[in-house]
Amino acid sequence: MNTRVVLHVEDDQNDVFFLQHAFQQAGIFNPIEHARDGQQAIDYLAGAGKFADRGQYPLPALILLDLKLPRKSGLEVLQWLRDASDLPTLPVIVFSSSSLREDIDRAYHLGANSYIVKPASVEERIELARLIKGFWLGFNVPPTTERAEMPLKA
Repeated sequence: MNTRVVLHVEDDQNDVFFLQHAFQQAGIFNPIEHARDGQQAIDYLAGAGKFADRGQYPLPALILLDLKLPRKSGLEVLQWLRDASDLPTLPVIVFSSSSLREDIDRAYHLGANSYIVKPASVEERIELARLIKGFWLGFNVPPTTERAEMPLKA
């Protein structure tokens, strides 16, 4: 069993379904955990409340983060993750319907590793899932999951 968990932060159940379908079609069998709003994503990542059991709710190796979320926006989640969490280097792909330049620039400024506008077609979503499988869940080596002061080499 592949233990590299993906946290999908998405409030639209249709988008959750389409991502699951694309992952299945691309042969991605990594566990996918879902958070339906920004606050639930923060709670999951912080191990707060019901998410305290890391056996049941393991830390993800990758986050797919929508921007337009209830309670806290994806940008607020990203800012919390980079500034206030113990997971400041966790890879985040912003996966949004927004193609607004200000959203894209703000996401990168806050530390997004990638910004993808959700593809319209099922075929494009499957191709995107294959790319995620190959790079982010295949070749990419994720950072450790805890904040540590890393010495700088001269």
